[in-house]
This record gives sequence, structure tokens and C-alpha cells, in this order.
Amino acid sequence: MKGKEPSAWDKALLLTRAALDKKAGDLVVLDVHAHTSIAEFFILCSGRSDRQVQSIAQGLQEEAARAGVRPYAVEGTQRGHWVLMDFSDVIVHIFYEPMRQFYDLDGLWSHAPQAKLPASYSKLIAQLHGSDTQLSQ
Repeated sequence: MKGKEPSAWDKALLLTRAALDKKAGDLVVLDVHAHTSIAEFFILCSGRSDRQVQSIAQGLQEEAARAGVRPYAVEGTQRGHWVLMDFSDVIVHIFYEPMRQFYDLDGLWSHAPQAKLPASYSKLIAQLHGSDTQLSQ
């Protein structure tokens, strides 16, 4: 990796954008630094199939590598039900939708505030959420 390691926030934004580029659903970024020593941010998102979960994970790895960032560990890509990607200060959880509901990390970490994303990210999340609503009708 060349140069300085990106900040946790910059890394979270990079990974969030990569997940959104792969149409990750229900994406939230939780600011967990006050609640745990294992990370600054958790990114939670969902895919509609195991293939999409795998695609999101692959997209994150590729985009991170272009920025000179490598995960310390990646688990769960084979099955595509819950992929955990550890980028040290940012941990990404990519769920197949039913698994996300079952494990309910959103509920377990409900005390952690959602990070305020830049307007362009929030707009993209809203657009993706709107297309998810249209697909389910």
C-alpha cells in the first residue's frame, strides 16, 4: 500500500460506495467506536440472493484493493448467507436478507448511532430502497 492508511471514516465511505455500486440493500453504517474496541464502524447491508451477497463482497474487495486497502479476514463467501469482512477499523456484514432478519445485528447494535452519510450516498440509498419497493409490489 502506498502512502498513508485512509482514516476509518474514509474507508467506511469507500466500502459503502462499493456496496451501493453492487445494489446492496438496506445499507446502514453504525458508529460503534463508543461501544466496542474492535472497530470504529460497522457496515450492514443485504443482498437478495447468495449470488448477490457474493458479488457485493467481491466488489468491496476489488474496490478496496484499488485504494490500497486489504481486509484482514473475510469469512462466509462460499455460502453467501453472511459474509464478514474485517478491515480492522471497519467491519462489513453482508447478509442474505433472511439471514439478516434471523441474526438481527441491527437490533443487537441499536444503541449505536447511524453515521451521517454524505447527501449523495443518502440519495443513492433512497433510490435503491425505492427500486426495492417497486420490485416487491
